[in-house]
Amino acid sequence: MRYHIEMAIEKIEVTAYAGHRDDERPMAFSLHGEGIEVFAILRRWIEEDIENRARKRFFLVRGSDSYVHKIYFDEEKREWFAVT
Repeated sequence: MRYHIEMAIEKIEVTAYAGHRDDERPMAFSLHGEGIEVFAILRRWIEEDIENRARKRFFLVRGSDSYVHKIYFDEEKREWFAVT
């Protein structure tokens, strides 16, 4: 039995901590009109496209809404997205 799960990518607005690198880690974001604070970063990783070397910095976060969210920063586009 095979399952196909479709995931949607949605552009989001993020307030991020900017240390030595821009948008180093998310502190809060808005999803579907709801402001969500990041209570904890559960996991972080980087994915790089083999063909064009485009990098995305992923974060698995627990939000103030009690849900776990997967969000990422696209370094080429300089924008944040949620995987929903």
